[in-house]
Amino acid sequence: MKAHKNRKSEVSSSTVAGTLKRVIAENGRDHIGGYAFAISCLILVAASTAFTAWIMEAVVNEAFANKRADLVILICSAIFGVFVLRGFASYFEAVTLAKIGNNIVARYQRRLYTHLMGLSVGFFSEARSAHLAAQISQNVTGIRDVLNLTVTSTARDFLTLIALIGVMISKDWVLSLIVFAVAPPLLYALRYVSRRLRVATKDAIEVNSHVLGAMQETIQGIAIVKAFTMERQLDDKVTNIIETAEKRANRIARLSERTSPLTESFAGLAIASVLAYAAFRSIYDNVPPGAFFSFVTALLMAYDPARRLAKLQVQIERAVVNARMIYALLDLQPQQREVPDAAELVVTEAKIELRNVGFAYGEGVPILKGVDIVAEGGKTTALVGPSGAGKSTIIALVPRFYDPTEGAILIDGQDISKVTKSSLRRQLAYVSQQPYLFEGSIRDNIRYGRPEATDVEIEEAARLAHAHDFILSQPKGYDTPVGENGITLSGGQRQRLSIARALVRNAPILLLDEATSALDNESEAAVQKALDVAMKGRTVVVVAHRLSTVVKADKIVVMSDGHVIEQGSHEELAKRPDGLYARLNNLQASPIEKPAEED
Repeated sequence: MKAHKNRKSEVSSSTVAGTLKRVIAENGRDHIGGYAFAISCLILVAASTAFTAWIMEAVVNEAFANKRADLVILICSAIFGVFVLRGFASYFEAVTLAKIGNNIVARYQRRLYTHLMGLSVGFFSEARSAHLAAQISQNVTGIRDVLNLTVTSTARDFLTLIALIGVMISKDWVLSLIVFAVAPPLLYALRYVSRRLRVATKDAIEVNSHVLGAMQETIQGIAIVKAFTMERQLDDKVTNIIETAEKRANRIARLSERTSPLTESFAGLAIASVLAYAAFRSIYDNVPPGAFFSFVTALLMAYDPARRLAKLQVQIERAVVNARMIYALLDLQPQQREVPDAAELVVTEAKIELRNVGFAYGEGVPILKGVDIVAEGGKTTALVGPSGAGKSTIIALVPRFYDPTEGAILIDGQDISKVTKSSLRRQLAYVSQQPYLFEGSIRDNIRYGRPEATDVEIEEAARLAHAHDFILSQPKGYDTPVGENGITLSGGQRQRLSIARALVRNAPILLLDEATSALDNESEAAVQKALDVAMKGRTVVVVAHRLSTVVKADKIVVMSDGHVIEQGSHEELAKRPDGLYARLNNLQASPIEKPAEED
């Protein structure tokens, strides 16, 4: 059992060492100049601290015992100069390390954002966004803390302690041995505390991320919370999480602060022993007090760096846990890697083909089963069928949000799995079921479709999406902030802005996943007219539940349970008495072929 514990400790230590090595390797070279300057300042701080203790012998013996008035001014001037030097050195060191630390945090935030943008949609569908954001915000400072703790502890605390120990030994080596006798048991106790703190810190980070995530989700869904009077249920849920987080935090506080009674007790034992020994020597051997005062000054000054070094392993453990969780994200490999020789997609006709495509989310039940569809270039192909048939999944496969588990998707004969995702998506415009707007103005949100679009093009796209009039009615027109996810706008207005964003992209392929689902009848009719214009000359794949929106489609593909069961035009499919499309058309009260009213 004991051997097992030792092996576990060695593994943990090597992991900590590995994380430290990686942090230093990734950041040390870029900031070597700044760290060198900060270390120089810290060396001055250590030297000035040791000098203050060393000169106390001269102060006591020459000024108070020998009454050397001629040396008082010189000694006091030296002490004043050393303190001024230490003050400036501390200032420049703190500012330099703060700038380096801020730069490291900013770099890792940018790196994390870029890396997350490279991960597949599947990763984000499995990870809770609020939890992920909370975890990143809590842990990104861990890498900065690892480096800063290493530098300050090595260059300031360790060097200061070594310098002061040198002063202590030079003044009285017997007293120094008394102090050193208490060090081994103290170090063993601190190591035990740090091991327990490592586990507690990781648990606390997880729980705290759940607290922040739950709060963020509540804020984002506040309308639903109030509409369904969910306040009590969510309050109970969040309260339980908060109580768990509080217990974890209290446990960390108990473990972290155990170093205080340990260090204080050992320090008290050392100082009491030193005072007793020195007092008896002064009483019985008539030893001058200068060396003793210098030794005690060095001992008292050594207490702070020794205490900080005693806590260093605890602090490093906490910072390393944070850093390791950031690296766990950075080390995630994209599931949809591009092939090494991926080519640029070249679009001519914009013809889309699905050949024997199968797909399942993770290890779940297959959603698509041997699907064969051809969406002719420059024409509109509509996907209809009951919920769960796999229509939206096909829309998600074309931009490679996911990859098929079997079969292939081709555009103009080019397998999209063998072209770069960026070149593929540049040829697509996409409107999802749930319109999403980003922080910024209405103009900014439309321009995301094509960053180089001019204001004239943005306004033209808004007109086509029948959004221009309501935009002008906003307080600042196109420069009106939309609020978080467009909360200040109605669902129909958000969807029309989403359509305008797709139109301004001016891509040869247009994907519409229930693009008019959030619109009322009047807005739907207006937007449908705009889409009719926008669809001309483009390859359009549209998903719709309301068959009235796909009557004019060149081809209608009817799906059920992951299979294609019918294909044809509206007129052809509506005439099949036993067909699913005809049945769906009848279930919707025949809005397309309304019978004449009887007299």
